[in-house]
Amino acid sequence: MSVVPAAAQVLAVLRYLARQAAPVPAAAISRDVGLPRSTTYHLLDTLAADGFVVHLPEERRYGLGVSAFELASGYARQAPFQRLARVPLATLVDRTGHNANLAVLHGREVIYVIEERAPGRAPLVSEVGVRLPAHLTASGRAILALLPAPQVRALFPDRSAFVLRHEVGPASLTALRGLLTQVRRRGYATEEGEITPGLSSVAAPVLDHQAHPIAGVSVTFPGDSADEAERLRIAGHVAQTARELTRRVGGVPESHRPRR
Repeated sequence: MSVVPAAAQVLAVLRYLARQAAPVPAAAISRDVGLPRSTTYHLLDTLAADGFVVHLPEERRYGLGVSAFELASGYARQAPFQRLARVPLATLVDRTGHNANLAVLHGREVIYVIEERAPGRAPLVSEVGVRLPAHLTASGRAILALLPAPQVRALFPDRSAFVLRHEVGPASLTALRGLLTQVRRRGYATEEGEITPGLSSVAAPVLDHQAHPIAGVSVTFPGDSADEAERLRIAGHVAQTARELTRRVGGVPESHRPRR
């Protein structure tokens, strides 16, 4: 794949600005993005002319402009990630015979953005738009397991952050870390009746171009009717679907992640 240097530089500047909590000086952009100062100013002037960047002259800083917001709004309207995921999740349902979901992390919760229901299977609590505690769900654990440890600690600073639904599940950061270590070792996450008694779930993470977890793919099934072989079969299909979604969004496979 050929890369246009100027386009890559523009994208690097926009990504950098998107990660900042507030507008920043041009010198910081030049330093952190690794661009010559003259190039940085030329790029910022061009982006400002089209509304992607706003210049705050009194503060001598730059931030994202209205055009950048319009891009984000367009993404939300088109929901390309959900569109990319719909067919793989439907295939996952066909292969496992159970309901499948796609969830994204929002603070200490996961939000379910897709539900694919298997024929004859009852609806789950994890319908589209539902929020659930991330540390109790398989999808949430799949995502949390690949976040940096300081980020997990910031999300769960004390015991008050650990909400339980049925008095089961991790109730401390130490317990959660133990679970997440198991997830990384296995390559997938599980949940046993912590959301709905009698139901179990298996989930695997979807990764972006920086190998950062952006979603969790999960399958939920009656826990008492699945032996170890069946659970491994389901986990294999879930992991395969997560890898396919990672490929579809241009993500980096988990095997390419830097060691923690």
